[in-house]
Amino acid sequence: MAEKPLTTSGDSGGGGEVLNMDPSYEKKLVRKLDRNIVPVVMVLYLLSFLDRVNIGSARLYHMERDLGMVGNQYQLAVSILFVTYLAFEIPGNLVLKKFTPRYYISFITISWGIIATLTGTVQSYSGLLACRLLLGAVEASLFPGLAIYLTLFYTKTELALRIGYLFVSAALAGATGGLLAYAIGFMDGISGKSGWRWILIIEGIPTVLMGIITFFILADNPETAWFLTPTEKAFSTLRLSREAESTPSAKRFHWADVRACFGDWKVWVFAAGQFGQDTMLYGYSTFLPTIIKSIGGWSNAQVQALTIPCYALGAITYLLIARLSDSHQRRGLYTILFSLISILGYITLLTPASSGVHYFGCFLVAMGLYVAVGLPLAWLPNNSPRYGKRTAATGMQLTCGNAAGVMAPFLFPTHDAPRFVKGHAVSLSMVAFGAGCYAVLWWAYRGINRAREEGREDWRVEGLTEEEIRELGDESPKYRYTV
Repeated sequence: MAEKPLTTSGDSGGGGEVLNMDPSYEKKLVRKLDRNIVPVVMVLYLLSFLDRVNIGSARLYHMERDLGMVGNQYQLAVSILFVTYLAFEIPGNLVLKKFTPRYYISFITISWGIIATLTGTVQSYSGLLACRLLLGAVEASLFPGLAIYLTLFYTKTELALRIGYLFVSAALAGATGGLLAYAIGFMDGISGKSGWRWILIIEGIPTVLMGIITFFILADNPETAWFLTPTEKAFSTLRLSREAESTPSAKRFHWADVRACFGDWKVWVFAAGQFGQDTMLYGYSTFLPTIIKSIGGWSNAQVQALTIPCYALGAITYLLIARLSDSHQRRGLYTILFSLISILGYITLLTPASSGVHYFGCFLVAMGLYVAVGLPLAWLPNNSPRYGKRTAATGMQLTCGNAAGVMAPFLFPTHDAPRFVKGHAVSLSMVAFGAGCYAVLWWAYRGINRAREEGREDWRVEGLTEEEIRELGDESPKYRYTV
């Protein structure tokens, strides 16, 4: 007997029929979306993060010596990537639909793969800086583009877990990057090349291949997805239209929505909070090998192995909390609580103690890291139902967050080893600042929802039709924010 995923019943109160969607059919569809979308976006972000932060492992294999780097030149090489990264992040997000995800994402993937690979062949410090600037320019659009791309297929109750998979990719990049660097490090001296060159070359080539594959397998939207049947395409589109304020106009790009984004104080607070949390992300992800090596005096091979459990704990924690967050539709509380866990980790690292205690502090930081960084990247899109505002807001949130990547490398200068007091103290302060921003948003969203429940904002829609009210997006008194 054929499945009937959609039935109708009665009247909606507005003259139309109510759609009744078969929950079991919807679950099967979501699983199918996951099988065809999640592996692709995970691999893309894994390669992106790996190509961006493998300079941390390369440092252990004579990069500074070979390129004649002195003083804080290494820190500058790490941070300069974010100059172009920040400049291209919002523009890239705004043109995603115009060029279509398949064309745009495959193009930037192939481009950064070529640049990342050729970075391993540079012969001077200035050449390294040029490659890092180019890498930032082409990679800038990937994460915000993937975050927006996921909203084209998943509802707000499913989004945190799927964005969570991207952060699992970041954790896997840290873990596999350490393993790969350890293995590739044995090639030190082959063909007259130092180990750091082989690390960058060998880790860059798969990105080029993935970019080519992406062109053929990435679906642009539910309506044109090659892996969905006609019935599934229709169902996918309709299930997204169930969400409040989902109208044909809301799904299109409008400059008025972009202006609304920049005029919304809540978006600015999200951006400020992201800056705080990303200070932890980039400091931890880039310098974890250096931090572990300094606290224990272990060999390079042991250091790479010791990073893996930290990243694994961070990934597992985020997946569990993201599932809970989606189930309860609560973002703020989890973000704040796990920020406090990371703060406790930094306090542990700052305390005079044994190597084992400091290593335990690395676990605590990792446990809170991906939750504190990742959940807000689902929280803001959840509360931005109109496409134009959502793309601009997500781009702005990530641009301000990634600005921390310029600062973070200078927090852990070599001469601060082995304690890195300044780096840990600043990271702790910035995580606390980010948690404070999210506490303000949590309180504000609860207050707005309460006011709307009590009818105190109904005056905004007097004289408007039902369709006009829906077009207001999150400004509609009928809209309820995710808290």
